[in-house]
Amino acid sequence: MMKQMLDPELNPVLDPVLDPVLDPVAIAAQLPRGKAPPVESWQPDFSGNLDMRIARDGTWHYFGSPIKRHRMVKLFASILRHDQDQRYYLVTPVEKYAIVVEDAPFQAVAMDVHGQGREQVLTFRTNVDDEVMAGPDHGLRMTIDPGTEEPSPYVHVRGRLEALISRAIFYDLIDLAVEELAGEENQFGVWSAGDFFPLGPPGSIL
Repeated sequence: MMKQMLDPELNPVLDPVLDPVLDPVAIAAQLPRGKAPPVESWQPDFSGNLDMRIARDGTWHYFGSPIKRHRMVKLFASILRHDQDQRYYLVTPVEKYAIVVEDAPFQAVAMDVHGQGREQVLTFRTNVDDEVMAGPDHGLRMTIDPGTEEPSPYVHVRGRLEALISRAIFYDLIDLAVEELAGEENQFGVWSAGDFFPLGPPGSIL
């Protein structure tokens, strides 16, 4: 299924790195048309480790070379799953291959703002064209690197998968942030779809 590159339409001359193993045509044939694949319900046996890596900037690499075809990246992204063992897998009904993800598997590359204040709604688009609305079903969170003190903001996409919010979008997010009482402490954060998402104590970001 993920073992050979068979589709001439995908032009293996332009993507020779994909020749040895993956068969996107066979993968696509197993996916339900018109809706997201139910990867969380598929439980195939472990098939092995795949030499595939998603870099922190969202670029997918196979055997050390970037995958250039956007629709191919989107296909693989549609069958990506993050399991309880904290590993990432490409999953079909009959196969399950482990891959390496340096940070989050996706990048949030665009944000739309609707309304303002507590009525504000934020929507995000990822580098693989997923669109999510921050709110009860898609939370925002922030981590701070203890060594560099660099902030890394994330938005939940689906399952256990998140998108790292790009630096440019993060600056836009900071412009929307307000100070609110969260628990017993004041927090700097943003509202979306009725939820307040803390980004950190006032003065701690940037």
